[in-house]
Amino acid sequence: MNDKIQKSALIAMSGGVDSTVAAMLVLQEGYDCSGAIMKLHPSAKDAEPDARVSAETLGIPFYSLDLSEDFEKEVIARFITDYQQGRTPNPCVECNKRIKFGKLLEKASELKKHYLVTGHYAIIEQNGNGRYLLRKGADPKKDQSYVLFSLKQNQLSRVRFPLGCFTKSEVKELAQKANLPAAQRKESQDICFVPDGDYPRFIIEHIDAVPEKGRFIDSEGNELGEHKGLLHYTIGQRRGLGLSMPHPPYVVELRSDNNTVIIGKNEMLFSKKLTLRDINLIAIDRLSESIKANVKIRYNHKEEPATIFQTDPDTIQIEFEKPQRAITSGQAAVFYDGDYVLGGGTIV
Repeated sequence: MNDKIQKSALIAMSGGVDSTVAAMLVLQEGYDCSGAIMKLHPSAKDAEPDARVSAETLGIPFYSLDLSEDFEKEVIARFITDYQQGRTPNPCVECNKRIKFGKLLEKASELKKHYLVTGHYAIIEQNGNGRYLLRKGADPKKDQSYVLFSLKQNQLSRVRFPLGCFTKSEVKELAQKANLPAAQRKESQDICFVPDGDYPRFIIEHIDAVPEKGRFIDSEGNELGEHKGLLHYTIGQRRGLGLSMPHPPYVVELRSDNNTVIIGKNEMLFSKKLTLRDINLIAIDRLSESIKANVKIRYNHKEEPATIFQTDPDTIQIEFEKPQRAITSGQAAVFYDGDYVLGGGTIV
């Protein structure tokens, strides 16, 4: 590969301060840069003018890439199916895996750009053996390593996260000093295609069908009432159940095979074990023996110590030292050695 291609980058731009400062930093390193926005869903139209202005301010070419069909198939369809089957997915993980560092990285190659640059708060390093490692970002409040656990070695080798060593306040300060218009833009939503957070409404409108009602039952099989459809509930939920019981009722299990929601006490939500599938290991190829690591079972969850062992090529078992509350099927569990991501997978 010649030096010109090696020192080229496609910047994933949203018009926000993070992606704009990331582009600025790579430009300052002398890279040949182009900006691109991914058109994933209708609300992306709102972001495109800001992204285009950011690119023009930096003096780089700008592309508007329509990936809406891929996003519909790979992210939204999976998101809907998961909720219908009683799981609670994290669509950001799937988007990173299949779209941003999948399809967009392919687009970078088509545009003859070696690197894909994003505004994520995480750090990529290379160890003495040439293996790429993923490390937490310097800002603990903004660290996004959890949603990046699925990146494979070939992806990590072509991705750059210029903001990993900065705090959010430092990034804003850089934008203000450079008089970037993006410095004044508000933060974007986590779940971009459901900005109001009403997932059931989005799913019902998207599939144009009313979810099938079913039964609330307790752990002994006693019927407690009628639920509105599995997609309205998640493990650990207490509000919106409409049940009158001698103890506070919680959703402790969702059974898609017979369309029932199991209701129980808070103490029934605690468990020490979970199983992961769709695993990806970053620091190593395979766990040949059990290891001790710290595990996050949700994006904002505190890391907890656990023992981890791999039972087959796509299955990992995790046993926590202390019981964890509301381990939820469909969410990602990510395990760390200090600041480094060892790997992760989807809770089943």
